[in-house]
Amino acid sequence: MIRVRQAIIVEGRYDKIRLSNIVDTVIVCTNGFSIYKDAEKQELIKSLAAKTGIIILTDSDSAGFQIRSFIRSIVKSGEVLNAVTPDIFGKERRKLQPSKQGKLGVEGIPDKLLIRSLKNCGAEIDGETPAGAEEPLTRADLMELGLIGSDNSAERRRRLQKRLGLPELLSAKLLLETGNKMFSRSEFIEAVRKMDEEQDE
Repeated sequence: MIRVRQAIIVEGRYDKIRLSNIVDTVIVCTNGFSIYKDAEKQELIKSLAAKTGIIILTDSDSAGFQIRSFIRSIVKSGEVLNAVTPDIFGKERRKLQPSKQGKLGVEGIPDKLLIRSLKNCGAEIDGETPAGAEEPLTRADLMELGLIGSDNSAERRRRLQKRLGLPELLSAKLLLETGNKMFSRSEFIEAVRKMDEEQDE
């Protein structure tokens, strides 16, 4: 079990149960879209963001990204980190059918990948803050790489995100934030270059 300084925000109770087996921290469950009307829980999340910081760890489907966006919009001060999991297709053991988009939710992601997602987002684990990228990527870099501001930017981002093991539904803003946490500027640019080379072959 790892100890994380920040509180972790998840969607469902099964996500909370799953994480509580591998992480020692406060875990808050939004109960899906119920968070939109739960003023008390919203206040708790804002308070945690200000005191300890929070890590948003929602599913990599459209609902998960909507909830993630809502939480970011209500937290005006404090630390908010985004942990993202790769798109893994399948279904959780307890379910008869896969989710609408066919992707595993947080509860179905292997321990190793959950821990890596937490480390990659900048979580403070066992009192140590991971080193960030030495030269941060900027929006100008994304524009120069054709990942924003051109006709095929969305498609290029999707291809790159798949190559990097990131969810396909990341916005450009979240790609920039996640890219800065997981990769150095040169590693990120090299990944785009290799993607372009493979397409040209």
